[in-house]
Amino acid sequence: MSARAFGTTALALAAFAIVAYGAQSLTRAMQIRHEVESLEHEIAGLRAETAELQVRVSHLRSDPEAIEKLAREVLGFVKPGERVLKLPPSSGGP
Repeated sequence: MSARAFGTTALALAAFAIVAYGAQSLTRAMQIRHEVESLEHEIAGLRAETAELQVRVSHLRSDPEAIEKLAREVLGFVKPGERVLKLPPSSGGP
């Protein structure tokens, strides 16, 4: 094998290795970009949820009626002397 043929073969192998590595890197870069976009979308949703919860907390801190409503609906609290009637769930249609 001549020096020129050896050099051409080595150059071809090096170019192939660079292309193969570059394609692998490009694929990984695309995967990372997709993951970043997904995480950014999740962060935006969590920020919106946080804002809603902050409004709710502020409302509960400043409105005693909101606290009472929550205590009655979620915890089942009643005032002294009140009677609670629990009805069976309605069946089907009218």
